[in-house]
Amino acid sequence: MIVLIAFVLLIAFGMPIGFAIGLSGVIGLIAMGGDQFLAIGPSKIFNGLNIFPFLAMPFFILAGEIMNDTGITQRLVKLAQVLVGRFRGGLAHTNMLASVFFAGLTGSATADAAAFGRTLVPAMVDQGYKRDYACAVTAAGSIIGPTIPPSGLMVVYGSLMGVSIAGLFAAGVLPGLVICGVCMLVIIIGGNRENLPKAERGATLREVMDQFVKSLTALAMPVIILGGILGGIVTPTEAASIAVAYALFIGAVVYRTLTFKGFYMMLVRTARIMGVIFVIIAFAGILGWWMSFERIPQLIAETVLGLSDNRYVVIAIIIGLLLIVGMVMDITAILIILAPVLVPLTQNIGLDPIHAGIIFILALNISLMTPPVGACLFVLSSVTGEKLERIAIKLFPFLLAEIAILFVFAYWESAAMWLPRYLGYAQ
Repeated sequence: MIVLIAFVLLIAFGMPIGFAIGLSGVIGLIAMGGDQFLAIGPSKIFNGLNIFPFLAMPFFILAGEIMNDTGITQRLVKLAQVLVGRFRGGLAHTNMLASVFFAGLTGSATADAAAFGRTLVPAMVDQGYKRDYACAVTAAGSIIGPTIPPSGLMVVYGSLMGVSIAGLFAAGVLPGLVICGVCMLVIIIGGNRENLPKAERGATLREVMDQFVKSLTALAMPVIILGGILGGIVTPTEAASIAVAYALFIGAVVYRTLTFKGFYMMLVRTARIMGVIFVIIAFAGILGWWMSFERIPQLIAETVLGLSDNRYVVIAIIIGLLLIVGMVMDITAILIILAPVLVPLTQNIGLDPIHAGIIFILALNISLMTPPVGACLFVLSSVTGEKLERIAIKLFPFLLAEIAILFVFAYWESAAMWLPRYLGYAQ
């Protein structure tokens, strides 16, 4: 109990989440047996990071930085615009479809929100969209990024729980596409209420083909990543390094927009992002060991199963817990702390580890756009100057739709596991 109290107090006083986790773990070690247990700490920190698949995360982030800064992403946005820009609310649909394209490059929701917050949101406002609605559409689409592979959360979950990362990547494709389709339906339904502008004219077939040809080099990126991983040709880590090499080649040789100064800043941004994530992962090793020693995962499983052993009720409890905790805490930290606690519970009710992983990923991704700690909301608010609460209000219909999608894939195992089973990653 003292560890939990310490963790909550440290977070409440504003200590960074990684250090709060580490200090809480240290308190747990001391409570177990005095300072003699502190010698365990360094080994747990090292073991927490000494996992080869973690190397994929900085490579995927760097590849996305390169493609965003060298103009590759803009070509995908233009392709999305000629495909769906002719409809009422065309730029809103473009925003959503571009998120699908962007997802295959970086797997980062905040990168998506930042990129489109600087580009598509101002363009939507210029065409007559309300800025809070434009930000809401961008936030709703941003979570497609860490759902459709590559996904940093999937790398973390797969590495920690010993689950096939390629299988998780396969399981994320269909939910990501469904989120896009349903959100576009929400845009259509709300078109009249929001008075969304209509396009003056649609793109001609020639314009579509011209933009498709110009975007081929960018479209090849997700094909290389997903095709290589799902086809069993390369590991996720190898695919990530190939993605960086490909993005460097396109930016430096084909588009000639890559500069040494720009590349240096990309490395700095990647190092900052990974520094935060790896601090959380490293210190979580101490807290995780303490939780295992105290049999906390088993106690939680027994408590939940004591409430109900119904499969659907247990899944609902897990989803509710993830959504609530995700409102006040960093999602990477949640995954690292709660996955070892809750995954054994999902095994008790017969869930495949890949299916459980997708439930975790979808629930935590939705938390990225829920106040008060939704990272995508803060990014969009800071980039566009729009008030966070106004974005949250306009986001509500999209939030309900995405929570409904979460429950569909949580309860409909055949849909969630169709592609992983088809590709041989699950039984």
